[in-house]
Amino acid sequence: MSIWTNKRILVTGGGGFLGTHVTQALESKKDIAEIFSVRSKDYNLTREDEVIRLFKEHPCDIVIHLAGLVGGILPNKEQPASYFYQNLLMGTFMLHHAWEHGASKFIAAGAGCGYPQFAENPLKESDLWSGFPQQESAHYSLAKRLLTIQSEAYYRQHNFVSVIGIPGNIYGPYDNYNLLDAHVIPALVRKFVEATKQATERIEVWGTGKAARDFVYAGDVAEGLLLSAEYFNTNAIVNLSSGQETSIKEVIDILTRITAYKGQIEWNTSRPDGQLHRCFDITKAKEELGWKAKTSLEEGLQKTVDWYRAHQHEARK
Repeated sequence: MSIWTNKRILVTGGGGFLGTHVTQALESKKDIAEIFSVRSKDYNLTREDEVIRLFKEHPCDIVIHLAGLVGGILPNKEQPASYFYQNLLMGTFMLHHAWEHGASKFIAAGAGCGYPQFAENPLKESDLWSGFPQQESAHYSLAKRLLTIQSEAYYRQHNFVSVIGIPGNIYGPYDNYNLLDAHVIPALVRKFVEATKQATERIEVWGTGKAARDFVYAGDVAEGLLLSAEYFNTNAIVNLSSGQETSIKEVIDILTRITAYKGQIEWNTSRPDGQLHRCFDITKAKEELGWKAKTSLEEGLQKTVDWYRAHQHEARK
């Protein structure tokens, strides 16, 4: 019998970027009893009374916690208190009340930027607490990192199973394409699609292009999170990424080719690159989950460009 058979699944952030991919993956499993997607307009997860009301109104067997305040480097620098406070409270309340209200498992997405800034690449799960993360997003990422300590504590005291999946730089359809607070790939996809359509002569790109990241398609991360629920029966941390590093310059080259953009790239070197290197060790996911990212960067970028072209008017901007 599948772990999902006749189960009630609660997904926070189910209408968001990664949550949409997770919900679609769950909907492909025909034997689930119920999937409830939590929306912020209905439940404020930074308030404990609202979280208690959520679990009373929607008792569940498995919780997949994906809700959070997320954004790029600039909003993290401008609103550090908001990023720390909201993510800390959401994670703390959701894990505690998942246990208290009888769920059997709690699965959550951590933050890849939570790894120490100067940890050796590729980043291993055992490196997570070996130093301080990148300063620009530390308030967000440390709030997410603390969820791993809560996970360990609740397993040790209550034998409650929770798994924190740590993705690399996720990209794909349904992302946030607002240029003020988007991550690098959705911002670039929007710029390239719109510049190509309008025949713009140049595109401005922040930084030098030398910074490299471990990009991973959202649908692959969704699959990894569901496999984590199926295979882990103790508290665990697991990297879910491609295991390959790609520079922003290489992403630009692929997008130029995919969109057939004919203009010039203008590098704004007054803007920060952020951490120059980040790559994840995915050995644990391969060995314990039988998982690896299936979508190549070029294939994933093509899917993302195609989706944005078809949904520009309703995409989050």
